[in-house]
Amino acid sequence: MRVQFLLNILLAIVWVFLTGTINATNVAFGFILSFLVLWLISFNERSRKYFIIAPRIISFAFYFLYELIKANLQVAADVVTPKFYMEPGIIKYPLDAKTDLEITLLANVITLTPGTLSLDVSDDRKVLYIHAMYVHDREEFIDSIKNGFEKRILKILR
Repeated sequence: MRVQFLLNILLAIVWVFLTGTINATNVAFGFILSFLVLWLISFNERSRKYFIIAPRIISFAFYFLYELIKANLQVAADVVTPKFYMEPGIIKYPLDAKTDLEITLLANVITLTPGTLSLDVSDDRKVLYIHAMYVHDREEFIDSIKNGFEKRILKILR
């Protein structure tokens, strides 16, 4: 999978040099074009895994960016208005993630989002404790993480 990624980057760089234009649009187009070329010439099942995971990583990045902007706006609005809309709470979040990498990535993504902080993982690694500034409904909060960050992380890593 690393080989396909490096080839993809190399072909995108070759595209940029051939066109002579260095800008974000041209680099993105070169990356997509090289991705499609590599996808067309891949033969075995092992090399196809990259072509499944790469779009999921890009999708996760956009989802994280959306959630990051949304959380920043929510916290900023709460700070500048005279009335606080916070309902802080500590949530006992049941984990579907099993490996150290899956749990660590989920905890870090949660912590990077303003208004939430990963506190601890239980000893049996089945529960993640999260402090959140806006817990209007516990089940809705758990569901938003389960069907948001955790689902996307597990699709990438499994």
